[in-house]
Amino acid sequence: MKRNPKEERSFVLIKPDGVKKGLIGEIIKRFEQRDLKVIALEMFQPTHEEIDSHYPKDEAWITRLGEKTLMTYEKYGFDPMEDFGTTNKTEIGPHIRNWLVDYMLSAPLVKMVVEGTHAVDMVRKISGPTMPYLADMGTIRGDFSNDSPAVANAEKRAVANIMHASETPEEALHEIAHWFPAGKFQSYKRHGE
Repeated sequence: MKRNPKEERSFVLIKPDGVKKGLIGEIIKRFEQRDLKVIALEMFQPTHEEIDSHYPKDEAWITRLGEKTLMTYEKYGFDPMEDFGTTNKTEIGPHIRNWLVDYMLSAPLVKMVVEGTHAVDMVRKISGPTMPYLADMGTIRGDFSNDSPAVANAEKRAVANIMHASETPEEALHEIAHWFPAGKFQSYKRHGE
């Protein structure tokens, strides 16, 4: 059964830097200002297994991490040999994935399900691009982070980009099922609906 477009759902995870910067309320506020509803919300300390299961383990995804890293290094004139000892994307990708897992375990996270018209696209638009240094002012990442993969890799850590947001409706379904397995969501009408 096809869901009403007004009932599309997206998954959002406020990452350690977003929590530590005190941005939980600000992030929720920005979604609610755009007529999106928060229908599930929880602050929690993740386990290694939960985070490890959140990030794909398939070779193509991990290799893509290495490719993106090499593209950033090339763009800014950095030498991946200095930070990784290799220029092989399949060897670099696992480092990035491990740094992501370590980063996500470094502080509590906030997980939520957001619902509304084209929720996946709206949440991504409000969030801004994954790489904060590319995000426009007015987006969450553009306003609150200026991190770069070149800096993060040199410091052997993940990019601090405030939050995760599902990229597609299919990814949202998978992530919502992973993080809210009991499927307990609130149903309510916003004022004026």
